[in-house]
Parts: sequence; C-alpha cells; structure tokens
Amino acid sequence: MPLRIVRLGSPRTKDEGTRIGTVRRPPRGVPKAEFASRDFYDVWFPNLAPSVETMKLGQAAETDAEWKIFKKKYSAEMAEPEAQHALSLLATLSAQTNFSVGCYCEDEARCHRSVLRQLLAEKGATVKD
Repeated sequence: MPLRIVRLGSPRTKDEGTRIGTVRRPPRGVPKAEFASRDFYDVWFPNLAPSVETMKLGQAAETDAEWKIFKKKYSAEMAEPEAQHALSLLATLSAQTNFSVGCYCEDEARCHRSVLRQLLAEKGATVKD
C-alpha cells in the first residue's frame, strides 16, 4: 500500500486514501468545510511543511544553486526530532494503509514534495511514482 505524493487540489486517484496537507497555510478562499470535498486535504499537517523563511527561499529559487540551498535548509528542518518522528510514522503507515501527502505547487521538482518523497523513502516508506 504505497503512499502517494500529490498536488493538493488535484483530482483524487482511485485508492488514494486519506490526503494529508503538508503545507504551512490552508487554501485561500476555500471554506474549511470544503477542504476535503474540493480535493485539497482531509488532514492538515503543517509539521512537515517548510518554515515560512525556508518556503520563501524555495519559491524564489530560479537556479539550481538556489534550489540546492532550499533543499539543504528544508532537509535540516526535517532532521529535527519532531519531524523525524512524523516521517517515521508516515513511513510505517505506508506499509499498512493508503494515504497521500501533498502541497499546492504545480511543479513537484521545485516543491518540498520532492524532498519529502526522498526523506520518506529513506525512512523505508513505500512511495508510489
């Protein structure tokens, strides 16, 4: 039962399971009661989102060198004990139930989702491509 890495707000796939939003802020202009029905997320889990400062670095990254700085900073945040516990929990759950984690960014290659995918795989998660 691999976990999926998704773009929040995109149509759900069959057997996707619970959708977890690893974002700092809820979607703008969407009533809280509609987050799930509009395919954003079922559970908000900002613990795995980049800090505001780090998120700004990622959004401003235009070169590979700038993106590398973002990845390094976000990876350092995810090395903190609370984040490590969350990553371990999700990795363990990936062997037992269907769920997905995601963010709003259009391009996963320039989103913290790409780093999160790698970190979860390193923890032993089964991640669906």
